[in-house]
Amino acid sequence: MTSTPQAPQSGARTAHPEHLGHVVFIAAAAAMGGFLFGYDSSVINGAVEAIRDRYDIGSAALAQVIAVALIGCAIGAATAGRIADRIGRIRCMQIAAVLFTVSAIGSALPFALWDLAFWRVVGGFAIGMASVIGPAYIAEVAPPAYRGRLGSFQQAAIVVGIAVSQLVNWGILNAADGDQRGELMGLEAWQVMLGVMVVPAVLYGLLSFAIPESPRYLISVGKHERARQILEEVEGKNIDLTARVTEIESAMHREEKSSFKDLLGGSFFFKPIVWIGIGLSVFQQFVGINVAFYYSSTLWQSVGVDPTDSFLYSFTTSIINIVGTVIAMIFVDRIGRKPLAIIGSVGMVIGLALEAWAFSFDLVDGQLPATQGWVALIAAHVFVLFFALSWGVVVWVMLGEMFPNRIRAAALGVAAAAQWIANWAITASFPSLADWNLSATYVIYTVFAALSIPFVLKFVKETKGKALEEMG
Repeated sequence: MTSTPQAPQSGARTAHPEHLGHVVFIAAAAAMGGFLFGYDSSVINGAVEAIRDRYDIGSAALAQVIAVALIGCAIGAATAGRIADRIGRIRCMQIAAVLFTVSAIGSALPFALWDLAFWRVVGGFAIGMASVIGPAYIAEVAPPAYRGRLGSFQQAAIVVGIAVSQLVNWGILNAADGDQRGELMGLEAWQVMLGVMVVPAVLYGLLSFAIPESPRYLISVGKHERARQILEEVEGKNIDLTARVTEIESAMHREEKSSFKDLLGGSFFFKPIVWIGIGLSVFQQFVGINVAFYYSSTLWQSVGVDPTDSFLYSFTTSIINIVGTVIAMIFVDRIGRKPLAIIGSVGMVIGLALEAWAFSFDLVDGQLPATQGWVALIAAHVFVLFFALSWGVVVWVMLGEMFPNRIRAAALGVAAAAQWIANWAITASFPSLADWNLSATYVIYTVFAALSIPFVLKFVKETKGKALEEMG
């Protein structure tokens, strides 16, 4: 499923104010998939130590249970486009909503470790679907004049989902008197944390019945009249509907179906531009950002922070993540992609290096010394802030822009796959690395953050203000 937005050609293409409320509702409903993406991927943070204790497993096995969801993510992302092209965008959302719901119930009521892992994979598949279908649907339904702003709903929803999951976890932990395995509603607290996702999952499913199918999909299956009705709903009555339908049809005919074979070439298997996309994806993950969202409660508890406080810190870092994302959305088109990425890398190096320094000190009575504890806490927030205002948004923007038209879809697929694999590598390795040497683990992340600076300076070209057709 590819979606190549066309630039607005006249003022008549702008939605009238009376249509904006409806359009915003449509985009927000679709972005609920992004909310669930963020919520499901980070809610596990509150259950890590309880799962370790409940099933009496070591760090390596624990890491596989946490990371296994990423396998589902990769499969879901790889197949969502084809599913959506066959049965429609709305049906695809409804399937994802069902999978999110089933995963939440199964994860909250596991029989054993193996089926908990299975439900994590199911949830991961839904995350992968949501990561693809949300942005594509919004791009296809949004009026051209508002596409950029409405498209940002997806990323905003993801970071809000992360924050809400941490707030809910903190509230549940408090209700269970600070014990992740404390009884609550007949279950252990961590089970309730995983089960609460049923609420937004059901809401996502219900909202999918209240929004229209993509005009682009309807035209592709010959339902031109329904497509015209939806275009009139979202773009206003003053547009030439016949011309608009013809334009969409022409754009679909012009699109080339890129394949993996089109990416081959150059001295090292792939074309250089594909390697640059892979590099951006890998650096984005190898700075260890998902440690902050999957393991932060465990991390703080390992250096002596009270469990309730550790959950609170997980929530505050999620709020910082939202603030950074908003900053990126404001400045990505103003100062450019490369400058923002470099600023972010410098800030991440500082934050990660300070964390590595703080964690190098021996614990006193099970806790970091006061100074090092405060440095670690502030540095963690600095790291998340600089990631969010740069690489968290810039990488996805650049991956959508940097590839030539003829290979864009296939190259984006390879880069996204590289990102899931890198995410899995970091997620699966952190518990064992932390057991080995927590400070050295953060030194490794610091090195990757530092290496990202010359990588961007030497290999990445600025895409700000360039038409997609200019990419070569």
